[in-house]
Amino acid sequence: MEDRYYLAALLRCRHIGSVRMRRLLASVSSAQEIWSMDIGSLRDKGALSETLADALVQHCRKNDTLPHQIAEECARQEIEVITIEDASYPIILREIFDPPLVLYHRGVLIPDARRIGMVGARKFTAYGEAAAMEFAERIAAAGVTIVSGAARGIDTRAHRGALRGGRTVAVLGCGVDISYPPENRRLLLQIVEAGGAVVSEYAPGTQPLPAFFPARNRIISGLSEGTLVIEAAKRSGSLITAEMALSEGRDVYAVPGSIYSPQSSGCHNLIRAGARLVETPQEILEEMRLVEPPKRSVREQLTPEEAHIYRVLSVDHPLSMDEIMDSLPEHITASIPLLLLQMQLKGIITENEMHAYRRAERN
Repeated sequence: MEDRYYLAALLRCRHIGSVRMRRLLASVSSAQEIWSMDIGSLRDKGALSETLADALVQHCRKNDTLPHQIAEECARQEIEVITIEDASYPIILREIFDPPLVLYHRGVLIPDARRIGMVGARKFTAYGEAAAMEFAERIAAAGVTIVSGAARGIDTRAHRGALRGGRTVAVLGCGVDISYPPENRRLLLQIVEAGGAVVSEYAPGTQPLPAFFPARNRIISGLSEGTLVIEAAKRSGSLITAEMALSEGRDVYAVPGSIYSPQSSGCHNLIRAGARLVETPQEILEEMRLVEPPKRSVREQLTPEEAHIYRVLSVDHPLSMDEIMDSLPEHITASIPLLLLQMQLKGIITENEMHAYRRAERN
């Protein structure tokens, strides 16, 4: 039995956090050694009080087959388990104050990948959606992995935009075998299928709880060279992620918004506090000393009929199919459903949950 599974099983003891476990590991040769210790031996290591030593021993005795169960479950679900000592553990994540000792992941987690975190509001505007999709797609197309939390709203749009351009990593506040929110089940599968990864420090089967998400946020910022915030209210988890990035000396970027939108206040406060205001993905890529690959002009991809539709649409004001039809010549309206589908497949326009359409990016 590999030692990683004993460490994963030890961390399932709710009384022992990663800081105490790290101290304890420094005094022994392996996690398996800890698993077989008695109270006195644990206490003598100096990392745990007698109460905590007793709690850990009781956990190990009551769950004596847990390391084997974790190994079997992960193998069955094709979930990888890596520890902070493994060469495959993300290098930049090791540098944070409290790195997770164990990570579970599906897909490919490249240890030395260039990564940018992207977070934002669950309740977003069309402007925020457009910015998230455009920034994620163009940054990913330059070879940078987009990291986000797979939450509703901007996180989801960041992952979707990244999938159009390259790779993305979703960090969950639950087990990697749990789809949360449920409607993102297909998205999480697409992330893995596209060569990205779904990651968590929580064991398979762990249900999402509010207390898990602030801890999840430190992994998002910890995996990333910098964090971009797109729309955030004054108090939000996105700001917690940005604050964690700042505390680790990482870059923080913010997209400005409307002074009339509550979703812009958090970003504006970040900018006042020293976050870099960015208006284009190229500004972030320049900070990373990367060059954005040339992209074919949208207008070059349009048929004459599609060009009519494109002129009607904007980047931040979605229109329903009826509104589009009312603005077009009569000879085009019969083909509108097919034309809209073709333009979506080309990545020129996007459709939201209300079946309204907008341009995918500024042009």
